[in-house]
Order: sequence, then structure tokens, then C-alpha cells
Amino acid sequence: MEIAHARTEDRPSVASKDPSATSGSPAAATGNPGAPGASAASPGAGGAFAIGAAAEGGARLGRPPLTERRKAATRLEIAREAVRLFAERGVAATTADEIAAAAGISQRTLWRYSSSKELCVRPLLTYALDSVTVLMRSWPRDKPLSEAVAGGPSSLTEASPPTDAEALRDLVLLTRTEPGLRAVWLQVHHDAELVFAEVVAERTGHRPDDLEPRVQATLLNGALRIAVEQWAWGADPRPESLPGAIARALGLARAGLSG
Repeated sequence: MEIAHARTEDRPSVASKDPSATSGSPAAATGNPGAPGASAASPGAGGAFAIGAAAEGGARLGRPPLTERRKAATRLEIAREAVRLFAERGVAATTADEIAAAAGISQRTLWRYSSSKELCVRPLLTYALDSVTVLMRSWPRDKPLSEAVAGGPSSLTEASPPTDAEALRDLVLLTRTEPGLRAVWLQVHHDAELVFAEVVAERTGHRPDDLEPRVQATLLNGALRIAVEQWAWGADPRPESLPGAIARALGLARAGLSG
């Protein structure tokens, strides 16, 4: 199986659109989404991925402005602190006030970045998938996309501090016992699958909703998700062992069905 790449025209990223990250967030004005026992994130809550933003003209070319980089840094800091608190206390026992205080912001500001406490962790997940998408879009058309992803996962650990890899591991571990976080994890991958299908379609001349790009995107996305889960749940959760886990999973995906 060859999974395929996108034209180099500017496209939105996996985490490019989050309606909750505005001061007018409906969730921020509707009570206590971050209080203990708050309901888990529903599919689509907290923002859409690149596919939704494409209809709005795509992302800005070049490096994001300083304000956007600061917002991205704030989102990551919120995510790190949320995961740390969830790992220590559990989701139900962690309040929005505690997440905000740990991140050095007010609760009001927290709701500008996330519509629920579970969705606070989303940037840790979309950051890694954005890296994969950027790599896929820049990969030469004469080389299989599977080689790009198999050769590039080290960038997911090298481009971020070791603490982010540890936070990602802790977060994936929590998805086993915290339904709300599991919903976020699965929704992030569902949305990423749409982006991967778009990349494959651009390389192969198909439409993103055609059968071939959808199946190939599902194989790629599934291999990435399961590889990260196996890495987090396994006996060797060091950041440097993640690329090997992804390469093995992609190898199985390329081999296709057997038996």
C-alpha cells in the first residue's frame, strides 16, 4: 500500500480552528463546564480541524504572527497543566479554577481557550498530528507517504520538550480510565483522518471523499493512533522509542490484511 501528498499550496493545519478559543465562547457563558463532574466533550466540541477552516480561505502563509504564537503557547501550557492535574487527581476531582491557576491565568481566560476542562488537553494531541500533516504536505510526490511518516516521527519528540512527550504518554494512559479524555482522543483522530484524506487526494487526483483516499487515510491514522497507544501503554515509554513503534505500525498497515 502506498499512502500518498499534498500540493504545496497553503492549507489549514490539524488544529487550525477552535471556536471555543474566542472571548465569545458560548460554553464560557453557560455555567460550569469545568466544574467537577462536568460532562465529557461531545464530538466536534472545542473546534474543528483543517477541513472546516479550508472553507474560510485557508491559513495564513509564513510564520504565524506573534500574538498567534503566544496563544498557541498558552494553549499548550494549559494542556500540560490539565494533564498533570488529571493524572494526579482524576478529571472529576480537578476544577477549572485549579487548571487556570496552574497555568497562571484566570478561569475567564481559560474559557476563551477551551469550552470544557477535558478539551484543555486537545493541543497536546493536535500538535503532534499537525507535525505529521506538515511533513506529509512537503513530501516529494515520487516517494510514498508512508516513508515520510515512518521516517519523521522523531520530529514529534525532537520538536517539543521531553515534558510534552511525558504529558502525551500520561494523557494516553488516562484515556483508558477517563471517558471524557477518551472522547477527545478519538475525536482528534477522527478529524485528523479527514485532513489525511485531503492530502492523499491531492497526491492521487481523487476527491477527499473518494474511496481510495479515505481508506488510505484510515490506515495511516489508525496506525498512528494505535502506535502511540502501544507506546504509552508498553514497557518502554521513553520518547525515543515512539518512532520505532510508529514505524512498526506503518509496516503492518502497508502489508494490509492477512489471514
